[in-house]
Amino acid sequence: MLDPRVVSAWPSWPRPLPTRVARSTPRSFASWRLGYRSHVLSALVWGVVAASSLMIGALLGVARHWDNRLIGAVLGFGAGALISSVSFELVEEGLQTAGGVPVALGLAAGALTFFLGDRAVERMGGRSGGAGAGLPLLLGALLDGIPEQVVLGIGLAAGEGVSIALLVAIFVSNLPESIGSATDMSAAGRESRTIVVGWAIVAAVCALATVGGYWISSLVGDRFTGAVDGFAAGALLVMLVGSMIPEAKEKASISAGLTAVLGFAVAAGLSAAS
Repeated sequence: MLDPRVVSAWPSWPRPLPTRVARSTPRSFASWRLGYRSHVLSALVWGVVAASSLMIGALLGVARHWDNRLIGAVLGFGAGALISSVSFELVEEGLQTAGGVPVALGLAAGALTFFLGDRAVERMGGRSGGAGAGLPLLLGALLDGIPEQVVLGIGLAAGEGVSIALLVAIFVSNLPESIGSATDMSAAGRESRTIVVGWAIVAAVCALATVGGYWISSLVGDRFTGAVDGFAAGALLVMLVGSMIPEAKEKASISAGLTAVLGFAVAAGLSAAS
């Protein structure tokens, strides 16, 4: 006859897992998944806010004709704001996060990628408008908008929240581009409905680019994040010098420089405040 005290001391098998441990893993995964979805949704919402100015500009361009001097002045303001964002939101933060080499490599890759894409669009007549206005013109706007929107997602993935300075820069710079392009397409005989639908597609892709920037930045390490910052900065700089600043100067003459300084000052102030 076994001693009951000995039997009670034997470990039972299989021993059940503690209730707290058994339940914590699925709950923590569910909470992580919920948090990830909320962050992706936040990136999408801010991407839509930034890209909505493309639709607003297209509607304004179809509704009436706008003075080129006004469009050029707004282009200059947006260019100055984007220069500030490249300086303080991308390059500076990329250097602090990853160092000089990843940012430099990203700059070179982004500049070369945008340059090659811009040349392809130029061959299709995407920058000239006129009689050939249509799909190439929309592709040119899409090429300009994607790097800006990706940067928004990068900032959200880094836990910094949305950059108000960059958001203002994107929103303002989109307006004159879509107004001018929609006006050119309308003058070339395109139907208003076709123009609006085309710009709605461009705006949707740009908004999704914000989610793409968040997704890429959340998957890679700091060094790769610095390279992505550099890539976006390089693409934006080529776009600014190659198309946005010359167009602002052409339409607004010397006053484009003054509005560019104003845009830079406003964006820099917003960056410092945030």
